[in-house]
Amino acid sequence: MNRRILASVVLGAAMVSASALTGALTPTVKLAEQQGQFKLETMIPASFGQWQVDTSIVPLQADPEQQELLEKIYDQTLSRTYVDRDGQRVMLSIAYGGDQSRALQIHLPEVCYVAQGFDMLDSRDDMLDTGHGVVPVKRLVAKQNARNEPITYWITVGDKAIKSGIEQKIQRFAYGLSGKIPDGMLVRVSTIGPNAASAYQVQDRFIKDMLSVVDGRDRVRLMGAATAERTAAR
Repeated sequence: MNRRILASVVLGAAMVSASALTGALTPTVKLAEQQGQFKLETMIPASFGQWQVDTSIVPLQADPEQQELLEKIYDQTLSRTYVDRDGQRVMLSIAYGGDQSRALQIHLPEVCYVAQGFDMLDSRDDMLDTGHGVVPVKRLVAKQNARNEPITYWITVGDKAIKSGIEQKIQRFAYGLSGKIPDGMLVRVSTIGPNAASAYQVQDRFIKDMLSVVDGRDRVRLMGAATAERTAAR
């Protein structure tokens, strides 16, 4: 066998092996299909503790182009404004996507707000002790004209609450190696006001109150099973 024929055989074998490996590593099982059905509208109560829905204020809405994209990414979304007895208002937005493959992964608020014409004044990582587990959160401050909006959010991919960015990709890749496509959740709260520190205190109180009243299974969906397991092990 001359060198040219040998090289062709080796190359052909490599291509077949690569094709087989790609097929073996392509995730096909959706975690969302193995879990129970749920509805965000009923998961989060319209009133709890000192909070109740305020229909006079609607959280930031995406423009038509962004909305079309979000409808492709997410299976369910929930947007509400809550007000407490002291008149403190918190805007809550939750988005759930049953397919967190690369093409349909969660879009982060930093991207969505900027796309809506906001300037991002601040962005930092933080850890929030919810009383039911410590969740890695992102703190943002977005501004558009006179509207100053401090934001707190976190995301889950599969059973874990993670920091956005590289951890999101690592978690999705880890599921892919096991042949599974994870689902994902984005939980975002925000308030309007000039003082970010005070806003985050109100937001943290709202989050703790909300997580205290939801069903245990729903809390796991919102925070990630891994967080719930660490809490239970204390």
